[in-house]
Amino acid sequence: MARRRWWHRGVLLLCLQAMVVSALDMWWNLGVRPFDTWRNPQLYILGATPMCTQLKGLSAGQTKFCQLYHDHMPSIGRGAKMGIGECQYQFRFRRWNCSTVDDTSVFGPVVAIASREAAFTHAISAAGVVHAVSRSCREGELASCGCSRARRPKDLNRDWIWGGCGDNIEYGYRFAKAFVDVREKEKNHPRHSRDLARMIMNLHNNEAGRKSVYNYAKVACKCHGVSGSCSLKTCWQQLPSFREVGDRLKDKYDGATEVKFNKRGTKLVRKNKRYNRPSREDVIYLDESPDYCTSDPDTGSFGTIGRECNRNSEGMDGCNLLCCGRGYNTFKRKLVERCHCKFYWCCYVRCKTCERIVDVHTCK
Repeated sequence: MARRRWWHRGVLLLCLQAMVVSALDMWWNLGVRPFDTWRNPQLYILGATPMCTQLKGLSAGQTKFCQLYHDHMPSIGRGAKMGIGECQYQFRFRRWNCSTVDDTSVFGPVVAIASREAAFTHAISAAGVVHAVSRSCREGELASCGCSRARRPKDLNRDWIWGGCGDNIEYGYRFAKAFVDVREKEKNHPRHSRDLARMIMNLHNNEAGRKSVYNYAKVACKCHGVSGSCSLKTCWQQLPSFREVGDRLKDKYDGATEVKFNKRGTKLVRKNKRYNRPSREDVIYLDESPDYCTSDPDTGSFGTIGRECNRNSEGMDGCNLLCCGRGYNTFKRKLVERCHCKFYWCCYVRCKTCERIVDVHTCK
């Protein structure tokens, strides 16, 4: 009952009138903020200057969430930071490499285009919040949740104990859905409008990100018994690694579905009927992506001039594709690294320092 009461109280307060927020101001900004600002409890005392109203990027509804569940904000910030980092890892060899900019949009004007890239940023960021909040519940960092209460899997060995303190993915999913999606639901848009199409697209991709975590929970176990005999096991629910989540969403990005309005102008449907209908785990987009070959402030493209490429690769990191056919320059670079390491009993490792010259290729 207690958990139900705090949730309904939050929903009622979120019905307050929405503030006008720039289309590019995003809550992802929490992922690039110093975390020291979250650790001062005085910021939330009644009568003090409220921290939540000073945070750039939060919508009206998200600001209310911050005021109600301020202990969740460090977790949301960690989730956003995880999403940004994973995005940069997954696209490190692509023309668009998920670069961030020094403003509250985090990813710059690229998020204003309803492309695959914007779809991925929404999905990976929502996934990050699920992951971070679920783990914070298990760690006892949040007042309104604790260890997972997930049911025992039917296929678990009947002699094993289902318990321990699992990641609370159920709570993390619900909270992430409420916090992330409220931004999209604060305004009403007319049928066939561009704003409505973008809202539906963002909501779908947010859900795809959450499902990439929620649907892939694992069972982790620990052995007990004399001398590690594993005569008894205790098992619990565990999050998938965030690298697995990123890999899964990157696959969804590569196979993303282009969509358009239906005849009534109320839903998005696949543009090409030859492809399968997108599921709740699939990523969707409205607009084709820029080529990101040259710098363009309007699209948020930094271009690929000066980017390092792999001369021997035929993939996206290859000099031919990454440099957009412009060619590449080659120069020598001296690398200094540890080598010939030897372990000495007990207990240290001694290494030598080696130098080697390597060829480096950069796009013209």
